[in-house]
Amino acid sequence: MLKELNQLHGKKALLLLRREDMSHEQRKRALHYLMFLKEKRDGTIKARGCAGGRSQQEYTTKSDTSSPTVSMESMMMSCTIDAKENRYMGVADIPGTFLHTDMEDEIHMLLEGKITELIIKHDPKLYHKYIWENEKGKPML
Repeated sequence: MLKELNQLHGKKALLLLRREDMSHEQRKRALHYLMFLKEKRDGTIKARGCAGGRSQQEYTTKSDTSSPTVSMESMMMSCTIDAKENRYMGVADIPGTFLHTDMEDEIHMLLEGKITELIIKHDPKLYHKYIWENEKGKPML
């Protein structure tokens, strides 16, 4: 989780806002940052962070919120053709791919709980003034 959050911090993907400087509508539409953990085949744990866009369904079309992704069937077909034609293949991984995307719209994201506690460790002085607690005492950013 720390490695995933380090990408957010290191690539300066978060433009911080204080809760008081946001309108009620902006706070209402903020997307929750979700973190999913997965055990890889070698036993290591991989964390994946993403913004939960379910709340956008009320005011945004699906085509405006979805990311173009290759289907599994297309990928398998392409690999089969490549193998049959004895093509050389290369594989690349671009860490934090979504962090390299230029955003046109203003999107607000809400980090909460343990995720907030962990990202604060990267730069407590920077994040401290943007932290607040919800009614249950959970830290929010």
